[in-house]
Amino acid sequence: MNLKTMLMAVGGLVFVLLLSNILYIVHETQRAILLRFGAVTEFDLEPGLHWKIPFAEQVQRFDGRVLTVDAPEERYFTLEQKPLRVDAFAKWRIGDVARYYTSTSGDELIARRLLQERVNEGLRNQISRRDMHEVISGERDQLMAELTTSLNEVMSREIGVEVIDVRVKRIDLPTDVENSVFQRMNSAREIEAKQYRASGEEKAIGIRADADRQVTVLNAEAYREAEEIRGTGDAAAAKVYADAFNKDPEFYAFYRRVTAYPQVFSNKDDQFVLDPDSDFFRYLKSHDR
Repeated sequence: MNLKTMLMAVGGLVFVLLLSNILYIVHETQRAILLRFGAVTEFDLEPGLHWKIPFAEQVQRFDGRVLTVDAPEERYFTLEQKPLRVDAFAKWRIGDVARYYTSTSGDELIARRLLQERVNEGLRNQISRRDMHEVISGERDQLMAELTTSLNEVMSREIGVEVIDVRVKRIDLPTDVENSVFQRMNSAREIEAKQYRASGEEKAIGIRADADRQVTVLNAEAYREAEEIRGTGDAAAAKVYADAFNKDPEFYAFYRRVTAYPQVFSNKDDQFVLDPDSDFFRYLKSHDR
């Protein structure tokens, strides 16, 4: 390699170094500030390609996306001094870049630690003003909304961080009181179940009694209607017999006796003591003559 080639290589390297110290890129997912000898000269730089004075100016870039910080599980006391183990997290992002840099020196770990402390303090204040039912279910959404609003105001003012949302991942009872609470809950549920069963049995007795009454009424009405129909039929039959008898009384008397003979003498072992001149044998005598 001759001297000319070496000089060209060195010159190209120097040019690349100068170019890298003059131009810089800010991505859309980043927030950036420009420092001149350590002092902030420009903040919240727009995404794109920019230039700076070499060696005199520096660029600090920060993650501009929505980040998550997990607050460690803590033990809090409700209004009635009942302990709860609460595990929460917060969604946040950089709002004021200049204030964020001056408050945390651009260190994300410092911002996370400060936010965790504020989340724990806010949860302690919010939970201490409510009873267990309100914390777990009754006013849980309201608690989170109030905590998010207050944290956003404080963190924006102190370190330039915007708190988007705070949520509780889990609320548990302490281990030392969990069993006793579960036993009380089971006892309460058993009492409630007995009340429901007693109420159901009472209703069932009423329904069965009403059904039995309806069955009795229906049977009585059906028997009455059947007797009415039977009475009507008997009356109609009697009328038919009467009409037939009135048309030919002699034939009707003959028919009755003729139909009676097979029934009377059906059993050969029966013995009768009858007067031969009885009216029962009238037609037999007539037949003999």
